[in-house]
Amino acid sequence: EVQLQASGGGLVQAGGSLRLSCAASGFRFDDYVIGRFRQAPGKEREGVSCIRPSDGGTFSARSVKGRFTISSDNAKNTVYLQMNSLKPEDTAVYYCNAKRSVLDYWGQGTLVTVSS
Repeated sequence: EVQLQASGGGLVQAGGSLRLSCAASGFRFDDYVIGRFRQAPGKEREGVSCIRPSDGGTFSARSVKGRFTISSDNAKNTVYLQMNSLKPEDTAVYYCNAKRSVLDYWGQGTLVTVSS
């Protein structure tokens, strides 16, 4: 069974930091691109960052570049999203996604709330 277990959300003040984790199981971790998406209230889901665990290649959206860092621990099948200098506009439910060709898996969301 494919599982993407997200954790690490919470309430933080603007300027603070949080680290989100996404633990994967049930599929070959290295064969997929692991992405972090978010959906703010009243807005569409958007991509934040993604990583290709097989070679460490990453991509981040312009809105978070320089503040968020995505990384993977392949031995633990876990992807981390380090979020620094958080802003109120980063408030959203953050989701974990694993994609390979037509295979597309989603984990449950974790809420991040940034207070001003």
